[in-house]
Amino acid sequence: MKNLILILGDQLSHDLSSLKAADKTVDTVLMAELRSETGYVKHHKKKIALLFSAMRHFAEELRADGWQVDYRQFSDPNTQHDFTATVQQAILSHQPDQLIVTTPGEHRVLQEMMNWENILSCAVHFLEDDRFFASTDEFESWAEGRKQLRMEYFYREMRRKTGLLMEGEQPIGGQWNYDSDNRKPPKQGLKIPPPTRFIPDQITRDVLTLVEGEFADHFGDLYPFDFAVTAAQARQVLDEFIAQRLQQFGSYQDAMLADEPFMFHAHIGFYLNCGLLSAKESVNAAEQAYHNGQVPLNAVEGFIRQIIGWREYVRGLYWLKMPDYKQLNYFQATRSLPAFFWTAETDMRCLNICVSDTKKYAYAHHIQRLMVLGNFALLAGLHPDEVNEWYLIVFADAYEWVELPNVSGMVLFADGGLLASKPYAAGGAYIDRMSDYCSSCRYKVKLKNGPDACPFNYLYWDFLLRNREKLNRNPRLGMIYRTLDKMDEEKLELIKSDAAVFLGNLF
Repeated sequence: MKNLILILGDQLSHDLSSLKAADKTVDTVLMAELRSETGYVKHHKKKIALLFSAMRHFAEELRADGWQVDYRQFSDPNTQHDFTATVQQAILSHQPDQLIVTTPGEHRVLQEMMNWENILSCAVHFLEDDRFFASTDEFESWAEGRKQLRMEYFYREMRRKTGLLMEGEQPIGGQWNYDSDNRKPPKQGLKIPPPTRFIPDQITRDVLTLVEGEFADHFGDLYPFDFAVTAAQARQVLDEFIAQRLQQFGSYQDAMLADEPFMFHAHIGFYLNCGLLSAKESVNAAEQAYHNGQVPLNAVEGFIRQIIGWREYVRGLYWLKMPDYKQLNYFQATRSLPAFFWTAETDMRCLNICVSDTKKYAYAHHIQRLMVLGNFALLAGLHPDEVNEWYLIVFADAYEWVELPNVSGMVLFADGGLLASKPYAAGGAYIDRMSDYCSSCRYKVKLKNGPDACPFNYLYWDFLLRNREKLNRNPRLGMIYRTLDKMDEEKLELIKSDAAVFLGNLF
């Protein structure tokens, strides 16, 4: 039997299930750079360049390994620009008995593929994406019958399943979670190693020229471009993180500094989510560093939790709740995205820094995404559709399966508490404590009201006032609402007035 093996741009793994099921002596691998995938949202220039370069390098590695590869470049005159037309054309060319594809990670792509059995001239065989620790069926079984789907309990199941940081049935150190040790604010004199960077080779330079010409109207800076684009380079990023930054990652993973956009983070989400780096090799390498005495327990546990806990959990939730999850808007938020999310032109220094860094690097770490950018989107009542689209566009590690639950669930509480136990709303004091952003801001973080007050301060209380009916029974917000109840009417009117003026001037 002769097969056509379709590999997507986020499936760049040599141990992909479709490749493991194939025979390189007779089968053909199909890969394509599709306009539909660069245009369903206008992705950051760096993201397109990363994926196209990584795909081209991966195709060359397959050829060197003896595979026959049919690779369709974006500018080839015969390239079709959606999955269905590309596969139809390849089937006519190669006459396979069967099309094999590892199940895609995004619901919209799977929906397109589910029609292929009826329109293609050969059989279609889907294989499970086994690069994850938990299958979607396994997550569904875990979720069945539970009133609350909390990540912490799923994470503990993943620890037991994998044996990572375990002594028999008990966690090493006696605790499952060391998050309370991972919230240090930045301090003077921190020495932060630079991220791992690579000089573009000829393949990447060709891609950069293509992106520069074809996607000039997309968001973001294309240059400098220094991403890893091969599995070997991605592994180097992981190894240097473990050797240079993991020791401090745990303590300072929530910290933010204006001149240090990368801090002690791993910067491997780009490579995990497109397949250049495997989750298993990442957590195994980190655990080994702990056993070797290189890194403390709070650091390695925090890193492993992000991968086998959070990453696996949001994927499971995505497939459990789609497609309805995408429509949720618990607070009925309607406000449009302000222009400064694209231009960074705002007097709020924290937002200016985070948007500017996102434009430069197609990256921001999780606290910048959650407690600065996301916090503002939540407090300002921005529409979930526009916020989700922005996050999907601007970050090079963003794919809907990981972006949507993080934004609609964690950032916006648009799912009403399915993912998070409370909205992650905060005033300016949190940002001031965890960063150096506020010291040079035009607004004063210590002021609660008036034209010079930090907008986060009155927007926070205004958000709680607007949404009181939906939130005042939340046990984690009881103390906050008791504080609100102690405010006099004059104070409440100042909050509402300041918020109305600020939000009215956003556009």
